[in-house]
Amino acid sequence: MPTKSILTYLKKHGEQLDVDIAVAVGMSLDKTRDHLERLTNEHEIMTYHSTRFVEGRKTEGLRCRLVGFAPPSAPGKKAS
Repeated sequence: MPTKSILTYLKKHGEQLDVDIAVAVGMSLDKTRDHLERLTNEHEIMTYHSTRFVEGRKTEGLRCRLVGFAPPSAPGKKAS
């Protein structure tokens, strides 16, 4: 079930680009985007368009994250 593997990947790795998700779950980018669109419509994830410049090259993609998920706090002493 690809949508379950996408959700598991996002829960483990946090906010990711659609390209990274496609590579991680072993699907084509088009199929991954179809599943991401379905998950967005079901309010499981939130997506937005992102433009970044890496070494002077413009890269555009779709950033995705889980809705309502807060990762656990990092261990160690907290600032007061």
